Amino acid sequence: MSEERLILEMGMGNDLYGMDYTKAAKRAIQDALHHSSIVMFKSLGIAHEEMRVQVTIGVQEPDKLDIAALEAELPRGRAEVTGSIGGLNVHDPDNDQTHVIATAAVEAFVPMNKSKWKLSGA
Repeated sequence: MSEERLILEMGMGNDLYGMDYTKAAKRAIQDALHHSSIVMFKSLGIAHEEMRVQVTIGVQEPDKLDIAALEAELPRGRAEVTGSIGGLNVHDPDNDQTHVIATAAVEAFVPMNKSKWKLSGA
């Protein structure tokens, strides 16, 4: 049995005044999750506990992410969160403020027995 990616969602979040990468990343994860309705698990008889959820967060300073707090944002499955250089810092020189923009890729993987699947009409 192999593990297959069934879902890929993207999200974006920001922290405009605190330069808090974790806050921006949480918002990016929530943005991605709000694009999904995962009804197929019930339809296919797959327990949510079987799902591995891999999240990649892009921010300019990934070492400042609170990975445990981000994993807690995921309501289902076994969470794996990693940070990567990405996102964007936008500096406002007039107000001496840096705005943080984070991106999130949320992928869901489940074990699949491909021998039980066939293309319709084949």
